Amino acid sequence: MIGTDTDKATQILRDGGLVAIPTETVYGLAGNALDVKVVAKIFEAKNRPTFDPLIIHLADIDLWEQYAENIHPLFIELATIYCPGPLTFLVKKKKNIPDLVTSGSPYVAVRFPEHPLTRTILSNLDFPLAAPSANPFGYISPTTAQHVHAQLGSKVDYILDGGPCEVGLESTIIGIEGNKVTVLRKGGFDAELIRNHTHLDLSYFESSTSNPSAPGMLLSHYAPRVPLYLVDDIEDFIANSPNSNIGILCFGRQERDFTQAKMVLDLSPSQNLHQAAKNLFDYMRKLDDAGLDYIIAERVLGQGLGLGINDRLGRAAVKG
Repeated sequence: MIGTDTDKATQILRDGGLVAIPTETVYGLAGNALDVKVVAKIFEAKNRPTFDPLIIHLADIDLWEQYAENIHPLFIELATIYCPGPLTFLVKKKKNIPDLVTSGSPYVAVRFPEHPLTRTILSNLDFPLAAPSANPFGYISPTTAQHVHAQLGSKVDYILDGGPCEVGLESTIIGIEGNKVTVLRKGGFDAELIRNHTHLDLSYFESSTSNPSAPGMLLSHYAPRVPLYLVDDIEDFIANSPNSNIGILCFGRQERDFTQAKMVLDLSPSQNLHQAAKNLFDYMRKLDDAGLDYIIAERVLGQGLGLGINDRLGRAAVKG
């Protein structure tokens, strides 16, 4: 069932059910993060391997110390400036966070979502929500309530419709050790803002194939059913392919000749990275549903949100 009733959604969560919630990034499949049985239902509904940890969502920074300890002062400073928003912090967990949430890690990923409907729910609950993206594991993340319904259907007790997601990419995840901040997952927050604010070293952690230290780090993820090839030059790629039953995901079509393709979707004709991020998963889904033989996608500008977009495309692409 899809609706906009936050009271209904809140009660379902209190009763141990699962609710798809809107956030500024993507829709999440939410449940009581402190209840192991509920957390297990999240993994089961998504068919998600238990070695891939979950993010917990809180309404307010003041609640952080109830679930995490030894929080670095810089994290508190960054959260005060940039949250609520698409930034997640990897911190030492307290014992009240089940090991299943963190896949056995002593660290838990915490974020403070910005969407008003979800913030209303969180403010009325006395527990945090574990909420990975509301899609089958490994598939394209949902950015509308209708996407969730098409993917998970009856596996969700209620889908809270908050409209299309404004950011469209999962949150950026950061960790810290000493005076070095590590971006564990590129996402909907421009991590360079942290470097500019702190003047500290900033490093980017590359993909993991197993036992990731934070959510969304697996090498293959966010993938359509149709093979997707990530290239630097689409025109050169299609020139060497006689196939016309193909789809193209480009970034600024301009005057390029893509008439050979069955479907062409432009993430942003003006090459605006915010627009491209918002369109990414929706356009991938439309191409996936078009009965194509394969999809050709091109990298976007490798800066700001472009780092997160290219990261998702790389994980969705055919390897080798």
